[in-house]
Order: sequence, then C-alpha cells, then structure tokens
Amino acid sequence: MKSMIVTGGAGFIGSNFVRTAIQDDGWRVINVDALTYAGNRQSLADLDDDERHIFVRGDIGDQAHMQALLQQYTPTAVVNFAAESHVDRSIDGPAEFIQTNIVGTFELLQATLAHFRELDAAAQADFRFLHVSTDEVYGSLGPQGLFTETHPYAPNSPYSASKAASDHLVRAYHHTYGLPVLTTNCSNNYGPYQFPEKLIPLLIFNAMHGKALPIYGDGRHIRDWLYVIDHCRAILTVLAQGQVGEVYNIGGHNEKTNVDVVQTVCALLDKALPDSPHCPHAQLIEFVTDRPGHDARYAIDAAKIARDLGWTPVETFESGIEKTLAWYLDNRSWVENVLDGSYQGQRLGVG
Repeated sequence: MKSMIVTGGAGFIGSNFVRTAIQDDGWRVINVDALTYAGNRQSLADLDDDERHIFVRGDIGDQAHMQALLQQYTPTAVVNFAAESHVDRSIDGPAEFIQTNIVGTFELLQATLAHFRELDAAAQADFRFLHVSTDEVYGSLGPQGLFTETHPYAPNSPYSASKAASDHLVRAYHHTYGLPVLTTNCSNNYGPYQFPEKLIPLLIFNAMHGKALPIYGDGRHIRDWLYVIDHCRAILTVLAQGQVGEVYNIGGHNEKTNVDVVQTVCALLDKALPDSPHCPHAQLIEFVTDRPGHDARYAIDAAKIARDLGWTPVETFESGIEKTLAWYLDNRSWVENVLDGSYQGQRLGVG
C-alpha cells in the first residue's frame, strides 16, 4: 500500500484531503497535526477504525520528530497543508504565521531532505514533496486578468507574505538540493468541516443564531470559489501526474463578489429554514468597516492543470454551496463542538 505523510490533516482542507486520498485513491495516510484551534479530530471521526489512517499529534517545526516519522513510515509523498491560514488573525497576531508558515516549512523541508538523501535511486525517483499554497501570494487583481503560475508575487497581508516565503523556500530546496517538489496555489475553498471564522461557515452559523452577517466595505471584493473536494481531487492529480518543480494553479471558475455570496447563502437558508424567526435572513446583513489591506479581486487561471493534467472542477458554485449548506445544517453539533469558547464568531483583524 502506498503511503503519504499529510501535515495539517485535521484542518479544513487537510481533513477532506485525507478522507479523499484514503477512500477514493487507496492511500495509507500518516496524518500529522498539532491540533491548534482549527485542527479537529472530530473532522476525521469516520476514519477512527480505518487502518489506513494513522494519526500523530505533531508539529512541522519539530524537525527531529518529522524525520523520525519519515524514517518509520518511508512514505512515497509528503503533502504539506500545515499553516496558519486566516488573514484577519494574521493582522492581529502575525508572529504565529511567521513561525508556522515560514519556520515550520523550513524545518519540514530540512527533515524531508535528510530522509530523501537516504533513499535509494528508485525510491528517490518515486518520492514527491507537495506544498499547498494560496492565490493570495499574488496580491490583488484589477477588474481584468487572471493569476497564472508566472504572475509576480505581491502579498499584502502577513498571512499571504508568510505563504509566499514558504513557496520560495520550497522552490529553493528543489533548485538547490534537488528535492522533488510540487506546489499548488488555490483559490478560496469552501465546503464541509471549515472552521467558522471563514466567510461561508460564519454566515451559516451566524444566520442560524440570528447574529449579524458582516460584509466588509462595500461588499464588492471578488473571490474565485473552489469546492474543497474538487481541490482535493486536483492535489491528488498533481501528485500523480505533475512535473517535478512545477507550480499548478487550482481554481473553481466561480468569481463572486462577497455580497453575492452572502445573499446566496441567505436565500438558501430561507428555503431550508422557512420557519426560522430570522427569515428573511438577508435582514441580518450588516456592512462593516473594511479589513486593512483588503485585496480587491482574486481570480485563478487554471488552464495549465486542465491542459497538462486533465483536471477541471466538477462543482459549480451553485451546486457546491447547496451541498455545503446541507452539510452544516445536518452537522450542527460539529460546529457547536469546535467553538470551544476562544472564538464565538466575533470579528477579527480590525487593525
């Protein structure tokens, strides 16, 4: 059975990826997660009795621990999701983002390189280190154009700057040391198991409880929305077919303004919960002062991964958001359980 180490596999995208890799692609996954506030073992409860899922509590910044795991399990791949990932939190506390996203990635690369050098030629030929990044490293787009893989980096938040630095480290370890790396840069993900500080689950959580639905500025900021399972499929495709050293942009072909997203969620909630005392849910919308340094528009050009590897998203925004809302309504206890008191839907990153 082929094995991979997945870091950050108890988080939102990571947990969906672990499940997809095991159930749809036949991998054995050694899932390493530090279980910070956004990491949650409940997101993988259905794999508790699956021998293909081995959970290890650990930090990518612990180089010795990561190297020991690599030696113990001799994986074919390392897939790095581990990151602090919320822009607003990076505004309030950038130090954790520097430590995890930059220093942590460096320590993981060091551990992986040491292990890689111990492999025989055949094992080295099969080995891959896949680094999962974001379109936010490219900065802000104007009303026209798309982010391609060669777009200049221009990060505008501590979060995106820390991810940009980690991308450059991964590239350097390939060109300097020969580590066989792949990098993916994705657009905004949404779907099951997302911590409710992010826009879509926060909207659903707040609306169900009659709380305000905050929209930053005029709500005209544009994002390209990518259903998380489509993203997981794309990563597996890059891992299997991607050319070593290459970058692949992954997008959903779903550009939406923030206000459109909020209104769509409200309309779906009205249909799903017609007897709610908060109907129509759009009455809860509240425009608030914009986030400092808020990028105007992100949009991914995913032509390369479609052309070279044959991947395209399955879900439209309409189909994906319906599945997402249905999951949160059917799993309300999950949301309540992950809100441990340290975060209760309040606004972060007010500067």
